[in-house]
Amino acid sequence: MSGLTVAQQHRLAKVMSVLLGGYSLSFLGVSVFIAALTCITYKLLGNHLQKWFEMKPIPGLEKTYPIIGNALYFKANAGEFFNQILEFTDTFKDAPLFKIWVGPIPFVVLFHSETVEKVLSNPIHLDKSFAYTFLHPWLGTGLLTSTGKKWKQRRRILTPTFHFSILTDFLEVMNEQAELLVEKLDKLAGKGQFNCFSHVTLCALDIICETAMGKKIYAQSNSESEYVKSVYRMSDIISRRQRAPWFWPDFVYYFFGEGKEHDKTLKILHSFTKKVIEEKSENLSRTDPDSDSDQGPKKRKAFLDMLLNTTDENGNKLSHQDIQEEVDTFMFEGHDTTAASMNWALHLLGSHPEVQKKAQQELQEVFGTSDRPASTEDLKKLKYLECVIKEALRLFPSVPFFARRLGEDSHINGFMVPNGANAIIITYSLHRDPRYFPEPEEFRPERFLPENAAGRPPYAYVPFSAGLRNCIGQRFALMEEKVVLSSILRKFTVEACQDREDLRPVGELILRPEKGIEIKLEKRVSAS
Repeated sequence: MSGLTVAQQHRLAKVMSVLLGGYSLSFLGVSVFIAALTCITYKLLGNHLQKWFEMKPIPGLEKTYPIIGNALYFKANAGEFFNQILEFTDTFKDAPLFKIWVGPIPFVVLFHSETVEKVLSNPIHLDKSFAYTFLHPWLGTGLLTSTGKKWKQRRRILTPTFHFSILTDFLEVMNEQAELLVEKLDKLAGKGQFNCFSHVTLCALDIICETAMGKKIYAQSNSESEYVKSVYRMSDIISRRQRAPWFWPDFVYYFFGEGKEHDKTLKILHSFTKKVIEEKSENLSRTDPDSDSDQGPKKRKAFLDMLLNTTDENGNKLSHQDIQEEVDTFMFEGHDTTAASMNWALHLLGSHPEVQKKAQQELQEVFGTSDRPASTEDLKKLKYLECVIKEALRLFPSVPFFARRLGEDSHINGFMVPNGANAIIITYSLHRDPRYFPEPEEFRPERFLPENAAGRPPYAYVPFSAGLRNCIGQRFALMEEKVVLSSILRKFTVEACQDREDLRPVGELILRPEKGIEIKLEKRVSAS
């Protein structure tokens, strides 16, 4: 134990004492402990070795060690680790797939449409990978992280809450918050460069809070949002633990890792949503569900309102824990992903004046000189802006990689991948396949015009995943992005203040620029 500090040695001794039921480390106690540990290890090691030999023909990294796999090779910094993954896909670009061992867990890495389709199109591979278990303390086993029967039941229950008619009711919230964002940006226009990342993120947070929970939190008026900071912190903590197998056991994580920081951050995130759920539930119990008040303005319904009134196939209402899981999932997935996407889009528009001009011409055709809020009919007409958003998501997908657990032995382009192995889809690299996106680093929204997208394999572009587990909120996200970006472009001309290489994407749970998005805004003459 010479590599441990004195404090860490004391903690390890305490852990050993707990594991041994409080017995002193006598010869008998140690023998019993070792026998039990050996029995467990033998079973795990047997399974590990079996997969090791079964996957040996698959190309992989050279520095692979028993039990810890390639984990010692991974960079600690999230940005550097993401660059490593991209370097791996470049190294193995001519191979249909390659393998990485994260501790004793094998992953096959997929970034070609034909191999990605093999996994995402097969309903037997619906379960999320082992790495998602580290999201369970935060998101529980809601729609994002649940598996099997529970996932199918939740998906069936929640799908109606994303019906187009319900999303239309949320348009008013999106317009209101976009207008508030424009008012804030108006004070910064013509005054040099600034970081727009937090402004856009707080707008997205206000939108998701009011649509998911039916509560205004005025995040745009309070630029120091503890919730947003905690989301970023938790994403960083979870990502770091996912790639450090020595911290996977809870007792090690809490004695030697970031366990205490994890729980402190988790408390902030959960208390934020729990308080609103309790308030909503109390208000609902005081309201007569049979009353149909037509007096006064129509009350907006949030996802939370619908969840509190939702029943399963047996007529049972969701428990508060069930609802908390889904609200926490909506809050994270519904603000962080769209915020990142809109920020990347602003950078790309500001870097390509010719694209921005085309988008503004389209807005002129739809809105003229009016400053009215966007309607659903307006949004349908914004075809080019939709292409801009899709191309931004191609270059900078909000979720840069995601993973599934294989539910059966699978043959993928000539290689046998055993049941129980994990498949990780590198969206960032998949979207840069020159076969389907010539000159892939170029920003060309025209790629997504119907005539140019015809014939492209459906699994070559999966910003919202694909197959049965595709993102349930993708129409919500696209609607929000159209509303917010159109509001900004109608009022301002955007100029990017960073080159692409200065952005340094950080691929944690969500793809973000390391130091934000620096832009300049000038008021448009036609919008004044």
